[in-house]
Amino acid sequence: MRKLKLRKLKIAEQIILVLFIAVLTPMTISAIIVNNVNQHAVRAQLQNTALLIANMVSDEIDFFDFAVQSELTQLNSQLKYIPKSQQKDVLNSIIKTSKLFDGFFIVNTKEEFDKIDKENLLKHIITMGEPTYDGRYLGLTFNVDKVKSNLFRSIEEEKRQIYVISSEYDLIATHNYTEDVFKKSIELLPKNLRTDEAVIYGDIKNQPLVYLKKSNVDATIIVNTTKGITREHISYNRDKILLTLLISALTIFFIIGLYTYYLYINIRQLFKAIIAISKGNYERKIRLLTNVFTPYEIIFLAYEFNRMVKQIQKSHQQLKKKNKMLKQLNEFRSSMIDTVSHEFRTPLTSIQGYTSRLLRQDIQIDEETRQKSLHIIKKQSERLKRLVEDLLVIPEIEGLRLNVNLDENDLYSILDNAITLVKNDSQKTIVNKVENDGTFVLADSDRLEQVFVNLIENALKYAPEGSEIEIETEQTADSVSIYFKNKYELLTKETLNTLFGKFTRLDNTTTRTTRGTGLGLFIVKGLVEAMNGSIKLYSTEEWGFIVKVTLAKF
Repeated sequence: MRKLKLRKLKIAEQIILVLFIAVLTPMTISAIIVNNVNQHAVRAQLQNTALLIANMVSDEIDFFDFAVQSELTQLNSQLKYIPKSQQKDVLNSIIKTSKLFDGFFIVNTKEEFDKIDKENLLKHIITMGEPTYDGRYLGLTFNVDKVKSNLFRSIEEEKRQIYVISSEYDLIATHNYTEDVFKKSIELLPKNLRTDEAVIYGDIKNQPLVYLKKSNVDATIIVNTTKGITREHISYNRDKILLTLLISALTIFFIIGLYTYYLYINIRQLFKAIIAISKGNYERKIRLLTNVFTPYEIIFLAYEFNRMVKQIQKSHQQLKKKNKMLKQLNEFRSSMIDTVSHEFRTPLTSIQGYTSRLLRQDIQIDEETRQKSLHIIKKQSERLKRLVEDLLVIPEIEGLRLNVNLDENDLYSILDNAITLVKNDSQKTIVNKVENDGTFVLADSDRLEQVFVNLIENALKYAPEGSEIEIETEQTADSVSIYFKNKYELLTKETLNTLFGKFTRLDNTTTRTTRGTGLGLFIVKGLVEAMNGSIKLYSTEEWGFIVKVTLAKF
């Protein structure tokens, strides 16, 4: 019987066999591993992004709730000073100018309020209210569209579906709404929800669902990752990985027999570039040993890889920029919280103390003391109002949405009104050197008066006792410049350049001797530039602080 002999393989067959064992098998295993790792990484990224979006919407709800509650409390506190017969007319006039509320109502009991609240919710109208000083209930209403425009303004381009629902599963606001997905998201919600914490739920790993139930307001946020997003992130990346590995395998088969040496060198360059990219060197590119024998496919692969590196580098730079912006935003939020809490605490404490004093029944308060207490409460309330107005005008200035009505205005008349509005309780003198010569400027009278009031108050705040605040003008053929000067220590150019920033003050938190939010010059600059004017700061030996406002003549 003849022995079975194995046929000698040709070199081409050996190369094919070696390639199959040494290249295709590892590549297949690598594809499976890389795809699995990539899927887990992208899945984690989708989950983290969904959690982040839920927290962002939660922050927007808190900010919107704070703004609404502040305006409601302010309106409610004013009712006690208005006769009942005039309350509705006054509230009507205020609601017409309000940017938050659309309407109002006053009922006698909480039950009536709750009934109206339920009816309004069916009409997609949000209701907020609180008891009045005489036991009635003040309610203010606004449309759901206002909620949506505020809640989703920072994530307008987001493709995920976002729902904000009440405790009774009524839809308050939505982003990219789909009815069947919304119903399924509601069905999957756990019965017992954790509060103030973004939680992942649902039964599809690659399509994470997130809920965040808030405790301070009746709202639950649901963030749904759609199939399209999953396909875009996971399936697309998987196809790219498989396609890349397939092209690499075919390329190796094509050139291994003819250009082994060049292939070896060029693949080494490819590996080096991949390793460099994996270690974070996004500037590393493939440098081929090119000649007439270099296959086009290898050159093309290197070109595509280098282009991918360029895109990765660009995305990396954008990510660093975004991270820097997020850091600045976080610092701004922290600064705003610190400043607002510091500036609100004093007037609120004063109002609470004098109000408690007036409400005491065990002591007799004479009329002079009562009037003095009410005067202090009114003064501190006006201060709170100015603080709130300053905070509300910031988004308009930053978003270039500030509306001004430019018209012909008498400069002297507006400046004289501003001086009258400023309460000067100190020993400092305001010297107005502006002549009543019929100079007219192109400006918004209310905004210009606000600019002048802020600059005069700022000068009074920092000028030493017994000094003068001087106001004068300088005119050209088509413009007029108004100078506000007060005594202060000589300031450097670096210091002056920082004073137009938000929450920036001449006295820092450790040397602070004056009150204020540090928003005055930021708001003044925004108002002046909105009126097509300019503003500059100077510091001289004679006058430590000079503000120059230039406006066009009419």
